[in-house]
Amino acid sequence: MSVDSAAPALIGTLDEIQFDNRFTAALPADPERDNFRRQVAGACYSRVAPTATPAPRLLAHSAEMMERLGFETGLLEDPQFAAVFGGSVVLDGMDPHAHCYGGHQFGNWAGQLGDGRAIALGEMVDALGQHQTLQLKGAGPTPYSRTADGLAVLRSSVREFLCSEAMAHLGVPTTRALSLVGTGDMVMRDMLYDGNPAPEPGAVVCRVAPSFVRFGNFQIFASRGEIETLRTLADFVIDADFAHLAAERAPDRYMQFFDEVVRTTADMVCEWLRVGFVHGVMNTDNMSILGLTIDYGPYGWLDDYDPDWTPNTTDAAHRRYRFGTQPAIAQWNLMQLANALYPLVGEAEPLQATLDGYVPYFEQKWSAMMAAKLGLPGLQAEVDRELATGVLEVLRLVETDMTVFWRRLATVDTSDGVEPADRIAPLADAYYRPAEVTDEHRAATSEFVERYAARLRELGIADPARAETMNRVNPKYVLRNYLAQLAIHSATEGRPEAIGELLDVMRRPYDEQPDRESYAALRPDWARTRVGCSQLSCSS
Repeated sequence: MSVDSAAPALIGTLDEIQFDNRFTAALPADPERDNFRRQVAGACYSRVAPTATPAPRLLAHSAEMMERLGFETGLLEDPQFAAVFGGSVVLDGMDPHAHCYGGHQFGNWAGQLGDGRAIALGEMVDALGQHQTLQLKGAGPTPYSRTADGLAVLRSSVREFLCSEAMAHLGVPTTRALSLVGTGDMVMRDMLYDGNPAPEPGAVVCRVAPSFVRFGNFQIFASRGEIETLRTLADFVIDADFAHLAAERAPDRYMQFFDEVVRTTADMVCEWLRVGFVHGVMNTDNMSILGLTIDYGPYGWLDDYDPDWTPNTTDAAHRRYRFGTQPAIAQWNLMQLANALYPLVGEAEPLQATLDGYVPYFEQKWSAMMAAKLGLPGLQAEVDRELATGVLEVLRLVETDMTVFWRRLATVDTSDGVEPADRIAPLADAYYRPAEVTDEHRAATSEFVERYAARLRELGIADPARAETMNRVNPKYVLRNYLAQLAIHSATEGRPEAIGELLDVMRRPYDEQPDRESYAALRPDWARTRVGCSQLSCSS
């Protein structure tokens, strides 16, 4: 991704923000300026104004993104801040627009999709000299809204805002969030698509990323045979965000580009598995070309370790996007991107060869990740590989909290001469139903832990050093679904500061925070089946 040498000075007023709209300047626009639902041909975007709202109010913001964008904190006191980042005011230099793209949804080609409730305000150069796009989610209809209203409700917006920032603090590649603005509107939503719509408070999230281009941006033009538009888009993306590939305009730059997307996508999914994150809607239109986690809809974190779990009620029957299938789905999505790039490459073989490299690359990354989680230097020996698979089998023996288990494993005494029962005692804190843990379960757990301890002694790895290594990659605090739901409830009841309080915990997910232990506790029983905690739809 390109970084400019000269970063701008700190921005103290809204009218000082300088917009550098490369996307709209370089790519073909929809000539129709009226905002009505339609098929858009031969264009990468449609210009559209966000919808003004009656009473925009700033509910939460990211201090980190304020700093990254070079915004002085005093901007938050300006009443216009909420108006601008809630969609009611368009600043000079902004060029609001919605992307045109297609995609495969749940494995089926859906044709034109596009930004149905997202409107990019424009691009600016941040404090580090990098281009960033500011995009509003929930700011009203666009030509791509189909039958929807383009709005968003408070609960989904809180989830998007919090997760964007929590993932960044976990070290997972992600789009970011600058602000959360309540609109003062009531929005009608049928949360679970069960015929029971109800009015809910509206809100808008300002998302930030170097680019919001997705696999589907390429797919739509390939599917329509609009090859020159496809080429123009690919050249722009490479020039803007893969400048190291564009320097010489190499004839194989499309292959180099695809190879990098394959690797960054694998990197991203491996990080999801590390922290127990489930995206929930891995459609190709929700796959970032930069390998960023994008579009936080019905996502969730594993509480008890269950590779078959999905948070998405729409996917409940087939579980296509469950936790354990995410690496394979990413590969399938990359195959669809390869098909879209084929007209530019002209040969299937190099695309297939690059795609074939996904599995060994992912396995290499997964091995390194699992070694770090176990506090091992690597998985070079067979015994190490057996430990990596064995620990996941132990996690499935009984209902075991993934996050708590890994932190407790770091506290296990691996020195020689420890009684097996004493060695596994710390792991009991991770069990949701301790009374259901049988002697057989304890024996299987003990057998694994004894092998693990023996291997660590063989390698000469002392427990303090191991714990430090493990606790750098195994978070203590994650954005558990019920925690987000509690923050949503508080905000709905008029206490939006609960959002910032939860975000403050998530700023240090790997640290011990003695006064915040309750945020690291097992999921409470009331959250096991509660809507918003275990059941989410695409409107959540």
